Amino acid sequence: MSPASSEGRLSFRGYETWYRVTGDLESGVPLVLLHGGPGAAHDYLDSLTRLAGENRAVVHYDQLGCGLSTHLPEAPSEMWTVELFLAELDALLLHLGIGERYDLLGQSWGGMLAAEHALRRPAGLRRLVISNSPASMELWVSEANRLKADLDPVTQQRLDHYEALELYDAPEYLEAVQVFYDRHVCRVVPNPDEVQQSFRQLAEDPTVYMTMNGPTEFHCIGSLRGWSVVDQVHQIAVPTLLLSGFFDEATPATVQPFADAIPDVRWRVFENSSHMPFVEEPETFDEVVTDFLNDED
Repeated sequence: MSPASSEGRLSFRGYETWYRVTGDLESGVPLVLLHGGPGAAHDYLDSLTRLAGENRAVVHYDQLGCGLSTHLPEAPSEMWTVELFLAELDALLLHLGIGERYDLLGQSWGGMLAAEHALRRPAGLRRLVISNSPASMELWVSEANRLKADLDPVTQQRLDHYEALELYDAPEYLEAVQVFYDRHVCRVVPNPDEVQQSFRQLAEDPTVYMTMNGPTEFHCIGSLRGWSVVDQVHQIAVPTLLLSGFFDEATPATVQPFADAIPDVRWRVFENSSHMPFVEEPETFDEVVTDFLNDED
């Protein structure tokens, strides 16, 4: 029997943050999920409700500006900052009453946000999972361009051509982008419904993604382009699990600074996955994450 779930809304700075709790928050240590993007919404992580059980609740939420939370397409670009989303996470933990003991799993941008949260050494954070995330955007862009250079010449030419013209909605550009995504973002083609839903809602309101990242995964021209925690991650004080895929756009070079500097860290690479091992190798993903969360040593 699947654990019961309930939805709610957090009032945050005059806006609303949607969340869903699967399982009992009073039982065991809850796992809070941070989705990617920024602005991709929780949908593509929906299947991780399967991690909920008698001793673990799973919390999904949509960060402000996407999904079922308040959208602000007219907000000034200065609004969308790492600090905003850190404050939103803190407010959610307080609202749910779990700030004294919780685990955190951040995927892609969510892992970047999770690392920033952990750097503050919150007293209640017990374990940290950084899934498919870079330690700096400089590394991310460098590696993305390396992966882009491995695409066929026609696809590369289309990408370069339309990026130079800033025609990011051109059908031929989107087709070329999809070639990269099918190789390095999700290798389950066609993508599962929940993954397609995240992409659809991102296309409908790309405000946060365009402001902080840029038009695509490998063309980062937004406010995050100079982001880095490489010189700080040695301050993360909780046991940390790093996850990435063999074909991941978050290549080993982008993850290595976490592995080199976090004192209590382990790293698992999924051999048949790219950026979404929870979709591409779900059974192995669940086993690795559950073993880590259940390990009391």
